[in-house]
Parts: sequence; structure tokens; C-alpha cells
Amino acid sequence: MDELEEAAAPHPSRPPLGAHVSVAGGIANAIPRGEDLGCTAIQIFVKNANRWQGKAIDRDDAARFRGAREESPIGPVVAHASYLINLGATDDTVLKRSRAALADELERCALVGVDGLVLHPGAHLGRGEEEGLERIAAVLDPILAAAPGGAQGPRLLLENTAGQGTVVGYRLEHLEEILSRLDHADRVGVCLDTCHAFAAGYALHEESGYEEFWSEVEARLGLDRVGCLHLNDSLKPFASRRDRHAHIGEGEIGVELFARLLHDPRLAGVPMVIETETGDDLEGHRKDLETLRRLAQ
Repeated sequence: MDELEEAAAPHPSRPPLGAHVSVAGGIANAIPRGEDLGCTAIQIFVKNANRWQGKAIDRDDAARFRGAREESPIGPVVAHASYLINLGATDDTVLKRSRAALADELERCALVGVDGLVLHPGAHLGRGEEEGLERIAAVLDPILAAAPGGAQGPRLLLENTAGQGTVVGYRLEHLEEILSRLDHADRVGVCLDTCHAFAAGYALHEESGYEEFWSEVEARLGLDRVGCLHLNDSLKPFASRRDRHAHIGEGEIGVELFARLLHDPRLAGVPMVIETETGDDLEGHRKDLETLRRLAQ
């Protein structure tokens, strides 16, 4: 077994680890790209993240993706939803497009067999956080009700945010509030981003703050709802409410947080993916994954 194969091999105490990888040329290409990086988990887009509509996924390509994944050391696969989607939108046209886009992405995820779809909850655009949270839940529920596969289909993963502008989701109680209003909450989990939490004022970089954060996650959301972690350092300082990713160990957070996450037995089965800059020939991803693997030893 060579060094890359050894790094990618499943390990009983090591969480699935990987990166967001490209689907250029067809979604099936994501698997060999993840393998090349030594990933045991990956995140992808199932359509262009900066457009409302996208080319349909070819069913043969979806079958190739499923087949390649079965033969790969890659386990969990999550997708990230379009950045345009805002379920708290006040403009009727934007809201209609957001509903349609999210429903379409859930269908795409079901087609290729993706485990979860990461979604930013949305922004209230001046109407206030309480109204924004209520509106997001009201819009989300019928989409979940109609999603393919029901409770057995891809799980929607609400992502915590840094809290820029009028974006909600930067407090764990926001995610708790949305979940409490859903009739189909069994189809929803969460994705927790280290950069976002740090920027929102959660002191994850300190040992006491780390434990306080996970205690609150367990109390408000339940650890079983944690379907993915985004491992990103932060270019901006603590509690800045600014979402700017940095390479692991090169930002304001430091490496200690990532070592704690990788060795936390509560998170041993949770896929952890980086979303840092890829760099030339993916050297950015290779460097960050090498750092994380070293911390995991």
C-alpha cells in the first residue's frame, strides 16, 4: 500500500476526510478527482452554483458516478446548494426561483445518490430575524414534503453562517428555531462550518469554548443531526461576522481546533471536508489535507 492509499484507507477512529471537488466534464469525474486527493469523503455541486438553472444530469453519467463511488475508498458524499437560493427572500420572483432551485437540487441529489445537500438558510433582507426564520421554515416544509425518497432520500443540511448582513443561521438557536417549525424535521440535519462559527463569535479555538459549543449543539440540535463539517480556517478575526476562508493553520483559528475535531470520538463518523482555495494543480487542497492527516495521527 503506497502513501496515498494508506492515507485514504478507512480508519476506525478517523472521520471521513476530504474536499470540495469539481464535477467539470460530468459528475462522475468527481470520484477520481477525490481519489487523487486521497479523500474518504467529498463535497460537490450538482449544478452551477451561481445560476438558477442548470443542464440536466445525464442518467448514464449518474450511473457512472454511483458505480465509481462503489469501487472507491470515498464514503460520504454531500452536495452544496446554489448560493443564489434565499428562502427568506422578500421578492416574489426570487422566492419562486429559490423554491424551484432547491426542489431541483434535491432531485439531482437523489438521482446520483448523494447523502446530503448543504444549504445556507437565507437572509431576512430587513424584515427582522424572527420573521426571516418563520418565513424560511414555511417555505422549506412543502419542498421537503415533495422531495424524492421522503425520509430515506438525501438529507437537507442547514449550514451555520458567519452572520454577514441580514443572513440568519449564525446562531445555533436560529437553526433550532427553523427545525422546531418544520413538520418534516426528520429530513433535515445540519452542516457546521468552523470558519463561520468562529466568525459568528463561538470560541471554538479555545478548549472551554470548544466544549461549550458542542454542548450547545447537543442541547439545541442533537449530535445525530450533524451530517457534515466544513473545516476552514478564518482569514478574518474572531467574532468579525465576516466569511473569509483561510488554509488550515494559516488563519486566525490555528491548528488546535482541527486537531480536537479530528480526535473527538463524538464526531468519528461525521464527514469533514475543506472548502479552502484549491491553488495551482490543487496544491492548496493537497497541503490542507496533508495538514489534517498529520493532525489526525
